[in-house]
Amino acid sequence: MRLLVTGGAGYIGAVTARRLREAGHAPIILDDLSAGHREAAAGMDLAVGNFGDRALLADLVVSKKIEVVVHFAVSSLVGESVLDLGKYYCNNLERFLALLDVLRERGVTRFVLSSTAAVYGEPVVIPMDEEHPTRPTNPYGETKLALEKTLRWYHAAYGFSSVSLRYFNAAGATSDGALGEVHDPETHLVPNVLRAAQTGEPVPVFGTDYATHDGTAVRDYIHVEDLADAHVHALEGLEERGGASVFNLGNGAGFSVLQVIEAARRVTGKPIPIRKAPRRPGDPETLVASAARARNELGWTPRCPDLEEILETAWRFARAHPRGYGA
Repeated sequence: MRLLVTGGAGYIGAVTARRLREAGHAPIILDDLSAGHREAAAGMDLAVGNFGDRALLADLVVSKKIEVVVHFAVSSLVGESVLDLGKYYCNNLERFLALLDVLRERGVTRFVLSSTAAVYGEPVVIPMDEEHPTRPTNPYGETKLALEKTLRWYHAAYGFSSVSLRYFNAAGATSDGALGEVHDPETHLVPNVLRAAQTGEPVPVFGTDYATHDGTAVRDYIHVEDLADAHVHALEGLEERGGASVFNLGNGAGFSVLQVIEAARRVTGKPIPIRKAPRRPGDPETLVASAARARNELGWTPRCPDLEEILETAWRFARAHPRGYGA
């Protein structure tokens, strides 16, 4: 299939685009490089631009004969979303509607959405399956939930077939060390912990008073290559399956911030000092997935569920790219 991958020069998007090509598809990346990296899309068909640009979208869809869209290009910082509502509603919703309208006008009605566990909010039960109540605690999660709901209505009104993949915490790097996690600013735990291992500077621990076994937040870490594989599975049978499906992607095991840091100490052999910091606005206490639906209906199973193995791949990337891509 000829696929348009929006945000395909970002962390998960780049790994997925490469995996889609390995699976025999023809991904075309659209990325404005505001958060993505040209180096991450090296060797791929890359168009530089914004996914809300209707003229650019229409040209790409027609000239590249696009059949399916895989959408990663959103603003995704939880804390920032609480402080900058306009940015998140404009980029995540307004531009998304422009994208869908162009696709509908050009007859492209298959769509895979990068969604998030942030749509759930505070957990009622653990692990969380797809029927868990959706009560986001931050605007980022709220906008992603709105995208999912929009796709359901586009199915009802226009026959769109879609899959929304609710990621839990993506982590790790590709097995060859070529692609990994680089953000500016970096807010994710694993790269910050590994940076602390390299620099000796304390890593901030946001919140030490949660009602967890050690007082720090608990998350379900899923290897980025396993997420990429899930997209390949989601595309298979998308048209036949129809509807607007939703799947969790996680390992079903939770690790606290302090457990991740301790595992990183073992992997790196470094002391990794910590600095206690206040909770971040909008951060739930515990997020752990039930991914039984993805296993049963997509035939997807994580191949790298071990936390230390995930950290080892990230550490390999961090040592090869100590200052990010191009460094």
